[in-house]
Amino acid sequence: MDNSLFVRYCGNPILTADDWPYSCNTVFNPAAVRLKDGRTLLLCRVEDHRGMSHLCAARSTDGLTNWIIDLTPTMQPDIENHPEEIWGVEDSRITFVPELDRYAVAYTSFSGSGPGVSLALTDDFRSFERFGTVMPPEDKDAALLPRRIGDYRAMIHRPVGSIGAGGAHIWISYSPDLRHWGSHKMILEARKGAWWDADRIGLSPPLIETSEGWLMLYHGVRSTVAGKVYRVGLALFDLEQPERCLRRGDPWLFASETDYERGGDVENVVFPCGTTVADDGDTLHMYYGAADTCVPSPHSDLKTSRVA
Repeated sequence: MDNSLFVRYCGNPILTADDWPYSCNTVFNPAAVRLKDGRTLLLCRVEDHRGMSHLCAARSTDGLTNWIIDLTPTMQPDIENHPEEIWGVEDSRITFVPELDRYAVAYTSFSGSGPGVSLALTDDFRSFERFGTVMPPEDKDAALLPRRIGDYRAMIHRPVGSIGAGGAHIWISYSPDLRHWGSHKMILEARKGAWWDADRIGLSPPLIETSEGWLMLYHGVRSTVAGKVYRVGLALFDLEQPERCLRRGDPWLFASETDYERGGDVENVVFPCGTTVADDGDTLHMYYGAADTCVPSPHSDLKTSRVA
């Protein structure tokens, strides 16, 4: 494995605040899904000029150009019914759940107690059935698995400062009904020392089911004298026991290189929240936030034989 696994699109960034139909500060950290009609939908985090975030959908036939953006915010904070969203909603991940024939949107709700994980279901990205907070603060970087593990739903997430663990690591939890969660287990730990993922780690896009296991792209953060640096790596988990890590890559596979990744509201950040798989079953399009400012996209021929 080398750092050229992903190839950046020559037209990057594909979405910026200048593309938006209403005034905003930045557009970044998009969830991604291919809709039933074949179009790509990105559910972008949009930060307004107060510093608060909401979610807004953009749709494209080819997943790269000619984006049709909702004219108004797609998912605003609902403070009256969900006070945990008082400081915004951000950084969603989308999983299509065939059994429900609906899309599960896990997102960060920002309350006075800090960031927590909230969950909503939708079939059209116009209206949402909100479940409220399912993982209390401080927790984020969450996504639902698309199918049951045994009799239970499973969610990957990233709590901070867990008792007995310290730091920020990746966990899995299980639920019979999407509302009550338990059987919490840490499945991937931030490394120590000089590693690129030594400070904290978190799930990037939702897990990808392959014949060899659940493929995880995760972000790792390393603190330097110049600030924090975000990079992306790989891990593989057992299909029927996803708390069991089968393999973890040592090097990062994607990092800030371009001007739009190195400079912006937050420098040296690449933060993927969504992927789509092309019709050939091998080409992976990864959508990410660059420097908390814009949305670029690279692609990869990410065959199972190359990562397992």
